[in-house]
Amino acid sequence: MGTIALYIHIPFCQKKCNYCDFNSYSGKQHLIRDYIEALKKEIRMNKNVLDSNKISTIFFGGGTPSILEGDQIVIIMDTITKYCDIEENAEVSIEANPGTLSHDKLAKYYDSGINRLSIGLQACQNDLLKTLGRIHSFEDYLENLKEAREIGFSNINTDLMFSLPGQSKEDLEECLERVVSLNIPHISAYSLIIEEGTLFGDWVDNKTIILPDEEIQLEMYHSTIRYLKEKNYIHYEISNFAKPGFQCRHNMTYWHNEPYLGLGAGSHSYLNKKRFNNVNDIEKYIYLVKNERTPVENEIDVSDKDEIGETMFLGLRLIEGISVKKFIERFNASPFEIYREQIEKFSAQGLLEYDKANIRLTQRGIDLSNVVFREMLLD
Repeated sequence: MGTIALYIHIPFCQKKCNYCDFNSYSGKQHLIRDYIEALKKEIRMNKNVLDSNKISTIFFGGGTPSILEGDQIVIIMDTITKYCDIEENAEVSIEANPGTLSHDKLAKYYDSGINRLSIGLQACQNDLLKTLGRIHSFEDYLENLKEAREIGFSNINTDLMFSLPGQSKEDLEECLERVVSLNIPHISAYSLIIEEGTLFGDWVDNKTIILPDEEIQLEMYHSTIRYLKEKNYIHYEISNFAKPGFQCRHNMTYWHNEPYLGLGAGSHSYLNKKRFNNVNDIEKYIYLVKNERTPVENEIDVSDKDEIGETMFLGLRLIEGISVKKFIERFNASPFEIYREQIEKFSAQGLLEYDKANIRLTQRGIDLSNVVFREMLLD
């Protein structure tokens, strides 16, 4: 029997954030009940995969999964528990936004088996939250955090963003200090990425908002790393920091390029050397599943070269880098043989470093990681 991770996509939002290009929709909450029924049915439709694999982690992502009521999450978790062989100490995460949580919801999430909470704070200054299009205040975050801990949640992540329009280095420092003072065991700190088709994309084009220049963005990132390391957080992935034992096990599945099954509208999967994804449209997803038809829209065969390349560039996101031993066990070849030219080139440029056990990015390599990642894909 194999082991896989399970991802559940909840595409509903109370309001679409100004920077968001994820598969999420506001104003469609009337579809939630039908969507849950479709999710239950899609779980049953994947019985063969679920029967032959243990589930090591479960992750409810979105969208805003916490827009669902406690009883609705319980229904989904009950179905997962019925059809899946879940490992005894499985990590079960849910993304949640302040302003959509309540004591009742959190209690039911916890009782259903969810043991990790990922809260999307993004910034501590309410004016910046308003610019981002968030529906909550910093005070909402504090109240929800207090409720979550009273209920029993201890494995908690907080998402932060930097390089925001109107954000100063002092704003970021204040936010980091506040979150660290709350003893949050996991912090994800992401640089704002401007995506086409978002309000921010339009506003940058017409100069409605101005972003910090690249030098300031890099200073913000480096200061985040320095500060969190000083506070005894492990910088274990480009954008992720954890107290010992609190690294996100579900995301490690992605970075190690290991198999996972995604369910729900717009979800992605990687199983049996195939990558495939479901249709994005909520109504189409519900219609297809209701009529016993697969919601899978695209499927790509992953060649040996593709798998090697993906394993390299995803693994290099981890600060520890690529394990030479595990790479050889997986591919029956050494990364030093396959990537000799790239390793020599990027080592000479100060972007990569290695020893007998690992190949990893240097700090300069992390700053220029996309340059390295591009050349890890094999022709």
